[in-house]
Amino acid sequence: MPVSERFLSLLGFQLAQFVDCAEVRSLVVYVTHQEPEGQATLMPVGQWPADGRALAAVAGDSRLRVPAEERRWLPLRDQQLLLGALQVETSTGNWPEPLRQRLQAVALCLTEALSLDLEQQQLQRRLERQDEQLRLLVHQLRNPLTALRTFGHLLRRRLEQDSDNRTLVDGLLAEERQLNRYVDAISDLAGGEVLIAPSSSPQPLLLPPMLSGPEGQPLAEPLQPLLQRAAATATLQGRHWHQPSALPDWRGDSGVVAEILANLLENAFRYSPAGSAVGLHVGQQQDGGPSFTVWDGGTAIPDEERELIFERGRRGSSGALKPGTGLGLALARDLARGLGGDLVLEIPPRLSDPSLPGEGNAFRLSLPPGLRSAAAPATTP
Repeated sequence: MPVSERFLSLLGFQLAQFVDCAEVRSLVVYVTHQEPEGQATLMPVGQWPADGRALAAVAGDSRLRVPAEERRWLPLRDQQLLLGALQVETSTGNWPEPLRQRLQAVALCLTEALSLDLEQQQLQRRLERQDEQLRLLVHQLRNPLTALRTFGHLLRRRLEQDSDNRTLVDGLLAEERQLNRYVDAISDLAGGEVLIAPSSSPQPLLLPPMLSGPEGQPLAEPLQPLLQRAAATATLQGRHWHQPSALPDWRGDSGVVAEILANLLENAFRYSPAGSAVGLHVGQQQDGGPSFTVWDGGTAIPDEERELIFERGRRGSSGALKPGTGLGLALARDLARGLGGDLVLEIPPRLSDPSLPGEGNAFRLSLPPGLRSAAAPATTP
């Protein structure tokens, strides 16, 4: 079992403290090395005093393993696992009690350090394997995405004069571009690049770098594919979809706003009862900043769950048996607050705006004023 430089540094400090003990002649620390044949060998990793003498490994049948009057072994054992041993050579066979306690304390310290070192090595190997597998999956994902883009462009060319169906193909190509952004973000994460989303939370969630910005991007651009997706989902599910007639001409970190609304719309379609209406309402706050309310006409979320669902990994009773991770709302709220806004649950939706239904659930995203705040028409899918 190789050891880290940090362990060797700790080892040196621990052994050097016996410089004032005339009874101690030498100390040697060994770690267990498992041979291919299954036999365990003790490999030397440190000694005191550092007199330059070469130390050999101690095999299972070595005579050095047998205690002698002036040589004893203190095992470095973690439960049933022998991590190594501390060999102590003294000038007397009778250890004074203070010396025995000091040696036992050093052995305990080295055992804990070796255990942590072993765990760190195992974790590092696991992360390296996962990183390799992730890179392979990202590589393989790009092939079907490239084929999807190619087929989409060919289909759009054939439907050049069919405006209704061409819009559907445009939506398909927009979703393919979004998938490529996610694949690029995963690829960056596999390379070790992690961007922390701005948040006041003591444990902020992660936002892959490819999914944010650019700063100052018009909000309507990333929202149009979301509206198309929502309209198509509503059609397939047999729901009524209510989309805004206009989108605010807000500029800021629009990519992050799109990620928030994508999570809210996905939850509305996934967790509200079949047949209930879903909508996106756009309003304006007193400070001039826009607000976005994603609402559904389903059963109201119970009182005791209304803050619980914003915690990471926690889900409401309505979604307990459906696929999901319980991260969407926590991520959305963290990102909203990082932008200087907020995300709140309002029940019924009418609390967000009098024009909304008197039953159901509404998640209202409020944003600070952007660079501009006029209204731009929303394209009908």
